[in-house]
Amino acid sequence: MNTTAIQTVQVKLAERSYSVHIGAGILADRHPCIDIPDGSTVLIVSNEIVAPLYLQSLKDSLQGVNVHTLVLPDGEQFKTLESWSTIINTLVDIRATRDATVITLGGGVIGDMGGFAAAAYMRGIRFIQIPTSLLAQVDASVGGKTGFNHPQGKNLIGAFHQPACVLIDIDTLKTLPAREFSAGMAEVIKIAAIRDADFLGWLENNAERINTREPETLIDMIRRSVQNKAEVVAEDEREAGVRALLNFGHSFAHALETLTNYSEYLHGEAVAIGMMVAARLSEQRGLCASGFSERLGNILQAFGLPLDMPDNSHPDQIIELMKLDKKVIAGAHRLILLTAPGQGIIDSNSDNGQIKAAIIASQSQQQTGTP
Repeated sequence: MNTTAIQTVQVKLAERSYSVHIGAGILADRHPCIDIPDGSTVLIVSNEIVAPLYLQSLKDSLQGVNVHTLVLPDGEQFKTLESWSTIINTLVDIRATRDATVITLGGGVIGDMGGFAAAAYMRGIRFIQIPTSLLAQVDASVGGKTGFNHPQGKNLIGAFHQPACVLIDIDTLKTLPAREFSAGMAEVIKIAAIRDADFLGWLENNAERINTREPETLIDMIRRSVQNKAEVVAEDEREAGVRALLNFGHSFAHALETLTNYSEYLHGEAVAIGMMVAARLSEQRGLCASGFSERLGNILQAFGLPLDMPDNSHPDQIIELMKLDKKVIAGAHRLILLTAPGQGIIDSNSDNGQIKAAIIASQSQQQTGTP
């Protein structure tokens, strides 16, 4: 019998407010937030890795509901117009009306595409997020960002569409591969680095418990991550200001992912590398004290994450790809840098020479072997 308590975080967005429920063994139970009337139509969107593990359990919990399923290929390389169109076509085929619900069961790719299908279909229908990867649980499932990738840039097509609720069952992490778990930790470390110094220290002190996936520790960690992000989203739902802080490391990461055609790095791995570039740039610019990039590197390494830009990635290529990043305004790179642990800032004053120097410094670390 599971004895861990369910933790709940509120994402406060006026009439679009919703709850994030975090616990163990809650996937098979029809949580009260899934208030779908009998006879209603539901489309569960999952992927070929997650569906064999959890789809039937979810379907069994939806007695009395007209359930349809769609299983898509797994991977960032399938976060495309074609996959999104498949979801839309399925909604049309099952004659879904405006009272239908999309439930996304999977990682961030499934959540983003399923959420955007729900946002676009009949100009918006309800959807529920059930994230099964750590990265999706702590980041992608919270805040309403939905969409898919364009060949020339990540997440260039999408919309803000808030879920009705989010259910996070940490038992799904038992089947998550070690590399995927590490990738999720990058987003946990990111939120701590830009707004919660105490949480960053907690991560350092609890690395062993986290890596062994101790249930109570995981619930606490996910709750703190979600709470931090929920507070940012409540303040700035559509990224007009402070929400941009959540992009720490992402401008470099998105460029790296595009450069490698989404085939070499998991998103969290690219974010880890991007955070190191941003931390070094912060130090080089004199914005934060020397030594933080080394500390950040040690934390990332404790969770098995990479630190360095590949030597075959030319800095000019990275900078060129960054020009199409959604965070560029009036031609200026809008980067997230640090002034201290837990204190991120939005910076538009880094020139290409400074950015290039930080990228080169990150490449040289592969030769020296130091963070």
